[in-house]
Amino acid sequence: MNTLEAVGLKKTIKGVTVLEDINLSLEGGKVYTFQGENGCGKTMLFRVLSGLSKPTEGKILYNGEVLTPQSRLPKIGIILENASLFPQFTAYQNLLYLAQINKYIGPKEIEDALHRVGLDPKDKRTVRKFSLGMKKRLVVAQAIMESPDFLLLDEPTNAIDAKGVELVHRIIREEAQRGAVILMASHITQDVSGLADIRYRMEGGRICYDE
Repeated sequence: MNTLEAVGLKKTIKGVTVLEDINLSLEGGKVYTFQGENGCGKTMLFRVLSGLSKPTEGKILYNGEVLTPQSRLPKIGIILENASLFPQFTAYQNLLYLAQINKYIGPKEIEDALHRVGLDPKDKRTVRKFSLGMKKRLVVAQAIMESPDFLLLDEPTNAIDAKGVELVHRIIREEAQRGAVILMASHITQDVSGLADIRYRMEGGRICYDE
């Protein structure tokens, strides 16, 4: 079973503590949601857990192995706020470019990911012509296309219409059933009440409680 642990995580930036005493023990097949006001530390927590930002103190373990700067990262799918896309490329070209980094997947998996989020792999329009909702669907596609063992999703349904929200919810459930560890930050009550196996609340860089 996939597992993700955080032990005594702390993150300080220019003398300001943005994460404090974070301890988590998460397992595959479950959806963990994180709520809190803007600036409470949700996005930074995801950045630290994914290895994009180094913790000031503490350690992170993926499947029992401590994450270090020299570690080969496990298969992680991630969505962060203001995720960048290549506006001059089509949706398919965006994913093809990203897929070449790890070389885990080929054209079929890219096409499957686009179909899952309701986008046409053969659409010749460049991303600069996409609506905000279509761009967000593409970001979801890049997160799931490699069948990651760990999914860290920061506001995955923001800017998506009701039909799209239902689609993303279904995908998240499917990924959990596949055994992925899923962390999702969301301010949308429907996301939390409809998806969460365990809910966390963050305030001032700390996890205040879970339910």
